[in-house]
Amino acid sequence: MAGQPDRPVAGGQVKPAKGIDEPVDPYLPQNGNRGYRVSRYDLELTYKVHSNRLTGKATITAVATETRSRFALDLAAGLHVTKVAANGSRSTKWLHRNGKLIITPAREIPAGAALVLTVQYGGSPKPIRSAWGEVGWEELSEGALVASQPNGAASWFPCDDHPSSKASYRISISTDSPYYTVANGTLVSKQTRASQTTWVYEQTEPMSSYLATIQIGPYERRSFGSGAVPMFAVHPPRLRASFDVDFGRQPQMMDLFGRLFGPYPFADYTVVVTDDELEIPLEAQGLSIFGANHCTGRRWSERLVAHELAHQWFGNSLTLRQWRDIWLHEGFACYAEWIWSENSGGPSAHRLAVQAHQGLARKPQDLVIADPGPQLMFDDRVYKRGALTLHALRRRLGDDKFFALLREWTLAHRHSTVTSEQFTDLATHYTDEPLRRLWDSWLGEKTLPPM
Repeated sequence: MAGQPDRPVAGGQVKPAKGIDEPVDPYLPQNGNRGYRVSRYDLELTYKVHSNRLTGKATITAVATETRSRFALDLAAGLHVTKVAANGSRSTKWLHRNGKLIITPAREIPAGAALVLTVQYGGSPKPIRSAWGEVGWEELSEGALVASQPNGAASWFPCDDHPSSKASYRISISTDSPYYTVANGTLVSKQTRASQTTWVYEQTEPMSSYLATIQIGPYERRSFGSGAVPMFAVHPPRLRASFDVDFGRQPQMMDLFGRLFGPYPFADYTVVVTDDELEIPLEAQGLSIFGANHCTGRRWSERLVAHELAHQWFGNSLTLRQWRDIWLHEGFACYAEWIWSENSGGPSAHRLAVQAHQGLARKPQDLVIADPGPQLMFDDRVYKRGALTLHALRRRLGDDKFFALLREWTLAHRHSTVTSEQFTDLATHYTDEPLRRLWDSWLGEKTLPPM
């Protein structure tokens, strides 16, 4: 469990450095860490598909934000740490317990100083059990996927697992040669030796740890669409024809969202369809992941195609600073579904808003969208009422001002973290009328306002 364990205090427990146990976010008090700011992760991974065996070396480059003698990383208890170094020192002490890797450098690290943590580890990765189901690394029938929202990143690498901590990534993954491997960012090299292929991806734009992903499977990769943003499809060969139907209008979605939300925030966009069925699609930075059940050739899941694409702006480029603001992700992505519908021959956003309002009126009125609580932050009411909040704002401002607001929102906070207060403050610049009552009634009160 530990190479050079810290000295236990009374009761056999390790006393952490001041601040380590202070929650970064009350919704996930066990996740996230204080005392440093990560700028880059370099992950060197090897994965055996059939035995589900992962070995890794993580190099984490950071800056100390306060003078400290100890630092913590999030890492699942089922992964076994074999070696740790802080700033290259072999005298680094460490303890891995209860999902935390506590690291004590040989010398105290002053505020503002560089901090480079190197961790070697391995094991059989598995999802982390959470209040929202199992999240993180998951085996497929052939291959693996990673779906870490909100706290599953630690299932496969040591990290500061909170969305307010964004960094660049280099992900090198070696795995069995028959399989295609996808990770975030741009594929910068691919090298095959004997039965293994090493794939190296660079994600230069800052990314929260829960959005980091690896997808492994018997896939083919091809480009599709001819717009300004390169788009790629990664899927089993048997799903090619169905994919072309189900995702055939995605280039038009990209053009529409680019006009209304502002320029697409990343270099390209990839859709992965697994050979297995998935309960819901999943978002990652620069990618979306769908199950074979979403790829039927009948366009039944097109609203989800729009939803996941919209997350590239709202969730991945602009990422919430605290989980209580989840409506900034899901309300915006849900409203993007309605915007796509009214621009592609379907029901108008207003008609869909009326239907959503009628549905919410039949459900319990016991949830505050601006702070739904950890148990309810992924409740469908957050999605729908968040979208209704935006529709109410759109009706107040008019289309020109509303979409100008969204474009300024995505440009001003590109690749950063955001809060509800920042959005509501920005909206005040687009009208001379007070908006406080709108925000209070839609975001701050449990009772559903009238349409």
